[in-house]
Amino acid sequence: MNEIDDFPQRLARVAQWSVPLALAFAEAGFTLYAVGGSIRDAVLGIEPDDDFEIDYTTNARPDDIARLMTPLCTGLWEQGRSFGTIGGIVRANGLKAEITTFRSEEYVDHSRKPAVQWGDSLQADLSRRDFTMNALALDVINLLSQPDGVQTFFDYFGGFADLHDRVLRTPIDPEVLFTDDPLRMLRAARFAARFNLKIDPALEAAAITTAEKLTIVSQERIRAELDLLMVTEQPSIGLDFIVRTGLAPYFIPELPMLRLEQDPIHQHKDVLKHTWAVVDKTSPLLTLRLAALFHDIGKPATRAITEEGVTFRFHEVVGAKMTRKRMTALKYSKNMIDDVSTLVELHLRFHTYKLGWSDAAVRRYVNDAGALLNELNELTRCDSTTRNWRKAAELSRRMDEFEVRIAQLREQEDLDNQRPALDGVEVMELLGLQPGPAVGRAMKFLMEIRREDGEITRAEATYRIREWWSEQA
Repeated sequence: MNEIDDFPQRLARVAQWSVPLALAFAEAGFTLYAVGGSIRDAVLGIEPDDDFEIDYTTNARPDDIARLMTPLCTGLWEQGRSFGTIGGIVRANGLKAEITTFRSEEYVDHSRKPAVQWGDSLQADLSRRDFTMNALALDVINLLSQPDGVQTFFDYFGGFADLHDRVLRTPIDPEVLFTDDPLRMLRAARFAARFNLKIDPALEAAAITTAEKLTIVSQERIRAELDLLMVTEQPSIGLDFIVRTGLAPYFIPELPMLRLEQDPIHQHKDVLKHTWAVVDKTSPLLTLRLAALFHDIGKPATRAITEEGVTFRFHEVVGAKMTRKRMTALKYSKNMIDDVSTLVELHLRFHTYKLGWSDAAVRRYVNDAGALLNELNELTRCDSTTRNWRKAAELSRRMDEFEVRIAQLREQEDLDNQRPALDGVEVMELLGLQPGPAVGRAMKFLMEIRREDGEITRAEATYRIREWWSEQA
C-alpha cells in the first residue's frame, strides 16, 4: 500500500482535469462525480499514464450529456448510449472522459444483454458497482467551488478501508451483484490478480453459488475479461479463483482437469500448480501468457503409466489441437489462435536436441518458430519450474548456448527469411512444368536443401533440382 498522506492532492488533480466538464454540468444544473478507476488509483497512489481517462456519473440523462459534451470535445463516441454512457476527448486538456447517467443494470430472462434503468441517487448508483474499491466518488463540482466547506469524497461502502486492507469485497450482497451481471465474477479474478488482493470469503462463496449463471454471458465478453486478467502482474491469483469457484468449466473446462490424480507410486508434479507458475514467470504479453496457460492442457489426455513411470507422450501435439478448439470457442482471432497453438506445439522442441544442435536443426527451429522465436524461447525457459537448482542452471546454460548459436548462424546467413534459391516460376521454367502438385514437391525439395545446407547459389540450386527431377522421372 502506497502512502496516502497526499491523497487530497491526488483528488485535487482529478478535479483540475475535470474543470471544463464540471463548469458545464454545474451551469446546466446537473451533478458530476468522478468515479471508478481514477479515484481508486488516487487512493493507491498510482500515477496516471499518458492516456489519462476519467469515468464520471451524473443525474443528467444521455441526451443532456451529449448536448453538454459536444462543444467541449473533439468528437463523441456514443456506442454506449443505450447504457447511458457518452464518451469524448476534452479539447482543453486532452482528457478522455466517459460520462454515464446514474443507473442500475441486470440480466433478465436469461438474456445475454443487461437491461438498464436510469436512477437519481449517487448512493444507489454506487451500490450497483462491482466492488467497494470501485464504488468511490468525487464531487468535482463542489470540490472546485467549495473545497473546504462541502463534503466531496463519497465512500458509502468502506472501499477506502478495503483498499488499505487489500481486500476485494462487494458493496452489497455479492450474490445479488453476480446474479445481476455474472461477468463480475471474472472481474473479481482480474482485480484480485491486478492489485494482489485477498478475496472476501462471502464473495468467493457467492461465486461458487452463482457460477452457472456465467452461461448467459457472451463468449466475447468472457474472452475480453480473460485477456485483461492474463496480462496482470500475477494472473495465477485470479486463475486459481476461477478454478476454485467452479467458473472455469463454463469457458475453459480443460483447466480443472490439470489437477491430475496423484498415485503413491507413479508421482509427478502437480500440472495445475506448474501451469500457474509458468504463467506468472512469463512476460505480460497476451500471446505468450495464453500459450503458458494452455501449454500442458494435453497432458490429461496423454497420461500413461509405464515401466519407466508416468509419461505424457505427444502432449504438445494434442495440446495444440485442444488449444485451437478452445480459443475458437472463445472467438479469438485466427492469427491469435495460430500463434498460441504454434507455441504450444513447439514448447518441447528445444528439449529434443539434448545431444547438441546441428546447423540444420537450428534452421528448422528458427523457421518453424518464425516471428514467435523470442516468445518460444521465453516459454521454454519459463517451463522449467524445478526446485532442483542444478537442473535449472543446466537448462539455463543450454538455452544461453542455443541462443548464441542462433546469433552466430544469423551473422552467416539470412536465418529469419529462409527461402529456396529458386522461386516457383523459375522451377516451372527449368523443368517445363505447369502449376500443380509437382511444383509443390520441387519447392519442398529446395526448402529441405535450404534447411540442411544453408544458403546455396542459384547455379547450385539449378543443378540439384534438375538432378532431382531426372530421378523423379
